Amino acid sequence: MKELGPIRTALFVPGNRPDRVDKAVSSGADVVIIDLEDAVPPSQKEQSRPKVREKIAAFRDREILVRVNAVGSGYLAGDLDQIIVDGLSCIIVPKVEGRADIREIDGYLGEAERRNGLEPGTVSVIPLIESARAVQNVFEILSERTEPRRLFTAAFGAADYTLDMGIEMTMEGTELHYPRSRIAVACRAAEVDPPLDTPFMIDVKDVEALKTDARRARQLGFQGKLCIHPIQIEPCHSVFSPTAEEIGHAERVIQAFEDAEVRGIGAIQLDGKFIDTPIVERSRRIVKLAAAIGSR
Repeated sequence: MKELGPIRTALFVPGNRPDRVDKAVSSGADVVIIDLEDAVPPSQKEQSRPKVREKIAAFRDREILVRVNAVGSGYLAGDLDQIIVDGLSCIIVPKVEGRADIREIDGYLGEAERRNGLEPGTVSVIPLIESARAVQNVFEILSERTEPRRLFTAAFGAADYTLDMGIEMTMEGTELHYPRSRIAVACRAAEVDPPLDTPFMIDVKDVEALKTDARRARQLGFQGKLCIHPIQIEPCHSVFSPTAEEIGHAERVIQAFEDAEVRGIGAIQLDGKFIDTPIVERSRRIVKLAAAIGSR
């Protein structure tokens, strides 16, 4: 399974609009998601697959993901048969609700990889958690171990989740606190990468509201956000990237702790604050994240 992270932004683009794929790739998003599900009407799904395949091949040196159609949709096997080519990093599968879905996806993927001359396990999987059942089962979903291993992380889809629950998405976002928390904890407990948050769709042009929403997700343990418009990329990058101050402080914490270790001291104070092993480990993660972002 290819290492994909960190993903601060994942920009959706319709699979039936190949011209938009070119623009999306140059948008600055960490990854581009070509969508074969909601963005493509049923009458155009089959004819869109070769276009998606061509774009994956054309941008094989970039991080291209594809949102395929759901298990049970009648389109999934055909999607995978056409799009599993060299250059595809990962698929996003909507409406995953249980471990059986992961096993079925793995079976389809393995067959498609063999038919298209790829090593088994080349393509990883991000299940979309977007229903009450999926939220309830998210740890079981992420704990399903295939051979080779495919699960990279999970992503949250709030539009379908709130529809399923019969509730409204609000600017305050209190209705999403529980599913976000459960998804983030499940990712950590299942030892997969931190999840991707739902797109902000209430007002695409309200950048400050987007940043507030993204901060909520980051506080709960999300690594980034799904995006539906290029205007959302830079604000999300700013939220999900450590600041220069955070990086500088983290480096000072690490240096002070390592100096203390040499002197046989296990816990120290820095700027009047107590520093112990968990704080040092968090500082190391901040520095590692900053280095990974800087290498993109």
